[in-house]
Amino acid sequence: MARAKVLITGASSGIGAATAEAFAVEGASLVLASRRLEKLQGVAENCRRLGASAVEIASLDVSDAAAIDNFFQSHASQLQDLSHLINNAGLALERQALQDSSWSDIQQMLDTNLRGLIQVTHHALPRLIENSGHVVNIGSVTGLWMYAGGAVYGATKAAVRLFSEGLRLDLMGHKVRVTNIEPGMVESDFSLVRFKGDAPKAAQVYAGVEALKPRDIAEAIVWSCDRPTHVNVHEMILMPQAQAGALFFDRK
Repeated sequence: MARAKVLITGASSGIGAATAEAFAVEGASLVLASRRLEKLQGVAENCRRLGASAVEIASLDVSDAAAIDNFFQSHASQLQDLSHLINNAGLALERQALQDSSWSDIQQMLDTNLRGLIQVTHHALPRLIENSGHVVNIGSVTGLWMYAGGAVYGATKAAVRLFSEGLRLDLMGHKVRVTNIEPGMVESDFSLVRFKGDAPKAAQVYAGVEALKPRDIAEAIVWSCDRPTHVNVHEMILMPQAQAGALFFDRK
């Protein structure tokens, strides 16, 4: 993995930050993108200490189509040898019935989780094809098993799953691998973002459950990327032992 050039979106915290650090340990060269540049700087410093061969950071909101275009134009030289794209940026907002949801929340989930992911991938593909690269999409078990109040979020993650399948078909003959990682409950700031900073409400999500940690997902991502080039991990579902479905938990 020492020769890998890895672009990670949503890299400032949670799974994105843990994945950056896991690739850093392998000596990869990193391009880390996130809306929160200040937090991203701290992640970059950790990655340098852990052994990354190079680390560059960039402000990027994948819900903004123009920002994605500008990012790829302004970083064309840095991404020339891109070998891995980790489409990690994503979010859920609130947990309400569709009729009670705000359109701005709906639009942000659609733009971030799906349109932005596809647009980033479309921009990255010429380099990934040239370098026989790897696309890793971060889906969710909610793309497989639905729960009340998650219609839009679940729909975006189901679409990511189908997009991953279709992308594999489109890339046949180009030696580009495509993996869809589908985590269950991961203890991160995901719920804090979902509930818009309501820390007590976010904490209740994880109450009584030993959830997955971001590093658990990061290790799965790096393992998938580190398989021999003739091996493609199509899909991987990871859940805590105490979780058996989207909202089936053994709470203690």
